[in-house]
Amino acid sequence: MNFLNGYELLALCRENNMSIADIMLKKEITASGLTEEAIVDKMKVSLEIMQKSVDRGLNEDIKSVSGLIGGDAKRIMDRNATHKSVCGPLMSQAISRSIAVLEVNAAMGKIVAAPTAGSSGIIPGVLITVGEAFNLSDNDLIRAIFTASGVGMIISKNATVAGAEGGCQAETGSAAAMAAAAVVELMGGSPEASLHAAALCIKNILGLVCDPIAGLVESPCNSRNAIGAANALISAEMALAGVKSLIPFDEVVEAMYRVGKSLPLELRETALGGLAATPTGIRLRKEIMGE
Repeated sequence: MNFLNGYELLALCRENNMSIADIMLKKEITASGLTEEAIVDKMKVSLEIMQKSVDRGLNEDIKSVSGLIGGDAKRIMDRNATHKSVCGPLMSQAISRSIAVLEVNAAMGKIVAAPTAGSSGIIPGVLITVGEAFNLSDNDLIRAIFTASGVGMIISKNATVAGAEGGCQAETGSAAAMAAAAVVELMGGSPEASLHAAALCIKNILGLVCDPIAGLVESPCNSRNAIGAANALISAEMALAGVKSLIPFDEVVEAMYRVGKSLPLELRETALGGLAATPTGIRLRKEIMGE
């Protein structure tokens, strides 16, 4: 069940009449020597951590270590409960949950870095919301995480998921691609449709820079996790409707990597450019660092 790219993954799915989740499970069984039950149990732990981080972020008074962020997830949740949502309840819930996890991370809480801490809210925010909306079981969501892992593995092998190497497109873009592919499979879409959704996600934010205020994984990371969740849901909806990425997934991943390498050092998590280099960004850095 070895594969290096999306083309080979889809070939395996066709040859074995399996979903991406099935392929990833078989691959992990071979690599680890564990039983399928043991592997699913290990992934269940990750899902539980995701669920707890969402719950904590929405129900506790969270404040980041620096004080830059905290409470935004609750604000969005509370407005959704008392007002008609501009973007609809499902989208509102997904973005509030994605921000909740990022806020827990910034407050030194336990999260699942999927694929990174800076993009940790996107997969939980999307999958937990879709699971709730469509009455899916935890086992369904666990399988969806395996689907997401297949996309994340391909990106990691052929490009990068690190903001320091490829900008925020590589972090929140990869997380959104993983979540979108998982949602498509959850909704009965084909492996091909899953990769179209993943490609659409990355294309949508190609070139997004990484410019954290004061060098901290807090702002604008919180709002970019929300954008990532929305991106994943939009891309999944498009792919499920039959919309295809004109550029194949593997070529999109390669393009993302090339674009990331082309970004100047200042826009790759160094906090030397972008929002971090604005007058307000510099002032906040000095206040936090005591300069």
